[in-house]
Amino acid sequence: MNADQPRPSRRTLGLPGQARPDEWQESAYATEPAHGAPDGADDAAAAGEAAEQPHIPAPAAEPAADTSEPEPMPDPAPLPAPEPEPEPEPERPEESGARGVPLRAALEAILMVVDEPATEAHLAAVLERPRAAVAAALRELAAEYTAQGRGFDLRHVAGGWRFYTRADCAPAVDRFVLDGQQARLTQAALETLAVVAYRQPVSRSRVSAVRGVNCDGVMRTLVQRGLVEETGSEPETGAILYRTTNYFLERTGLRGLDELPELAPFLPEVDDVEAESLEGTMIAEAVAAARAADGENA
Repeated sequence: MNADQPRPSRRTLGLPGQARPDEWQESAYATEPAHGAPDGADDAAAAGEAAEQPHIPAPAAEPAADTSEPEPMPDPAPLPAPEPEPEPEPERPEESGARGVPLRAALEAILMVVDEPATEAHLAAVLERPRAAVAAALRELAAEYTAQGRGFDLRHVAGGWRFYTRADCAPAVDRFVLDGQQARLTQAALETLAVVAYRQPVSRSRVSAVRGVNCDGVMRTLVQRGLVEETGSEPETGAILYRTTNYFLERTGLRGLDELPELAPFLPEVDDVEAESLEGTMIAEAVAAARAADGENA
């Protein structure tokens, strides 16, 4: 650069990445005009070079860095509480018997304390349940005990239901309760009881007539043991009538008197009865003739 040449004017610096407004309009330093060339020719040549260069658009300004603190994240919304499970409805009394006790358990508890067979009607009234439901539950319990081989079973005896020890366990029960001793009825008591069972209601005199012997003492024994009881009097003679009790049905394992065995297989044949009658008649005639002869000899 010549000392006599004027110093170029200083231009302001642009921002990084941004073009200066007059970057492409003029050069940083003015060039000397060519020797012999007019000043106008130099200006025209500079204008032509500027026109040939493409126009580059200024890049977009970068966003200023965000120096502010980030906003705190909002707290997450609390999860909804789980819905509580519905509690099971309590068993209604009509479905479980009196005071909310299940039907089968109530029946077992009652039958444990009865001293005589309980009827289905009585159990249904106590438990406030239909009689059909009570009867079905009793039969289910009886079948369940039998299938499980329990030491006891539930029997329908004398018009009601009651627990009994199973027949297979009789030896153990006899040894525990009776210690090997059994109180059996005498033959006379068994015969008297059979007459009352098949001819009831019947008086003592009629029982004695059937047996052929006096049975007053035997009848008192049967009454004391609870096998026979009084049931009114005979209208013609006023004699006391007797009948069998529910305890008799329990001891014999019968549901009712209609289950008594038929007497026909145990009765003698008609010919035997007639022969015995004829023999008795002949004996009576021979005794009468002998007495008559003794009187004449005297």
